[in-house]
Amino acid sequence: MGPQGREGFTEFARTSAHRLCQTAYLLCGDWHLAEDLTQIALEKLYLAWRRIEHTDQPHAYAKRVLLNAYLDRRRRRSSTEVPGIDAQALERRPDEAADADLPDVRLTLIDALMRLSPRDRAVVVLRYWEDHSVEAVAEMLGMSASAVKSAGPRALARLRGTLTVNPLVG
Repeated sequence: MGPQGREGFTEFARTSAHRLCQTAYLLCGDWHLAEDLTQIALEKLYLAWRRIEHTDQPHAYAKRVLLNAYLDRRRRRSSTEVPGIDAQALERRPDEAADADLPDVRLTLIDALMRLSPRDRAVVVLRYWEDHSVEAVAEMLGMSASAVKSAGPRALARLRGTLTVNPLVG
């Protein structure tokens, strides 16, 4: 990669890493793992940057690589351990909290999100948190649009059910 390409990648990484890390955190619930997943995604993007830099959607490609890294890690995991909430990391990053005034609600929501399957969590995060279209989510996850349309409401129903029985809510 020439100097021009390196500069383009550096700028892309500088402007996108924070958002990718936030998405990764919503998927895995652990800031350290989110940073690792972001690093994996950026490394793969760097290796493919010549092909990617001239496309219209480098951010969509980056998100797809991040999702694949997350789903691959989940598939390789030997135990069924569910990651817990890293409350100290949340406190260190109050600027990133969607509801900084409501830390209990944020912790409850993220805990409920972690109870969803990895694919359902990805659908909820991409479709409803990041507000991507059904078609964009389908493309990122390698699913059909109809699968996303049916998975989204089912995952939201499970999420609502988890929140309903949680003593911190309501």
